[in-house]
Amino acid sequence: MRYPPKPAPGDRVAVLSPAAGLPGVFPLPFEAGLRVLRDDFGLVPVEYPTTRVMGASPSARAADLTAAFADPTIKAVIASIGGDDQITVIPHLDDEVIRANPKPFFGSSDNTNLLAHLWSLGLVGYHGGGVMQHLGRSGGMHPLTEESLRAALFTSGSFRLRESGSFSDVDMDWADPDSFTAPPPATPSEGWVWHRPEQVVEGPSWGGDLEILSWLLAAGRDVRGVEERSDLVLFLETSEELPSATEVFRMLRNMGERGLLARFPAILWGRPKAWSFDRPGDLAERAEYAKQQRAAVLRVLETYAPEAMVVFDVDLGHTDPQLVIPYGGTVRVDGPSRSITVDY
Repeated sequence: MRYPPKPAPGDRVAVLSPAAGLPGVFPLPFEAGLRVLRDDFGLVPVEYPTTRVMGASPSARAADLTAAFADPTIKAVIASIGGDDQITVIPHLDDEVIRANPKPFFGSSDNTNLLAHLWSLGLVGYHGGGVMQHLGRSGGMHPLTEESLRAALFTSGSFRLRESGSFSDVDMDWADPDSFTAPPPATPSEGWVWHRPEQVVEGPSWGGDLEILSWLLAAGRDVRGVEERSDLVLFLETSEELPSATEVFRMLRNMGERGLLARFPAILWGRPKAWSFDRPGDLAERAEYAKQQRAAVLRVLETYAPEAMVVFDVDLGHTDPQLVIPYGGTVRVDGPSRSITVDY
């Protein structure tokens, strides 16, 4: 896997919407994120034709991505947010242009599609760092998110992830200017939960949003680099669609039947998002949702990867804060020392 060269303050970075043009629907968090990129990170955000366009065609979004990689003045590519149809964009990309012009790509959720595609091209990407949900967070960036994203953007080498004493999975109203005056409500956290922490595993990472990965596998997208190895670190998380424990079990079972789960001696499981505008559960209901999801994961692993070490409630997904995980980069999961170190 190749690590693309990093940007430096003052550089131009592409801000794209390869998943959904939600900046055109919710400009407030997008503009807030752009200000953070400019004022706090010292970068120059460059928008492309489809960045603020909802319903842009897959080929048009792919053209913007290809153009961003081709432009020698652009030093990184950052997704505005996720969506649900980026799988249709990937076939329109010019892979030769991307291979010849490697750049750090930052995104999560539906951007798992592009991150997995970059993996297939031998390029390290970065799971995290969306403009709207992370840079444009209500009340400003979470300190742990900023620390991780700043390190991933500008530095190389090892970075030890830090646990958070609290988290939030409650969404703010992006149409209401008043919602940006304070951070989202926080819930106390007990930190990471370790399962079978007797070993140390170090290797390239692969994974992302579990629902998106299940779509990629159903579509027959290229995962040969995964199926040929047995030293990988899997990281997974679930989305704001709140898949049930039964759905999570079935998606993982399918991966197990394909032989994929046995390829990962260590697994990082993102803290599950358990609140949405459609299902705004109370604290007890959200805790029960997370408990059932964890039980489903362990039940699958008991059959398909009984020796795997698992770290639950890592802040790497749809909850706040979000730690950036190098996609295809080296991750070291040290059970005895209860530490996770990534190579940015």
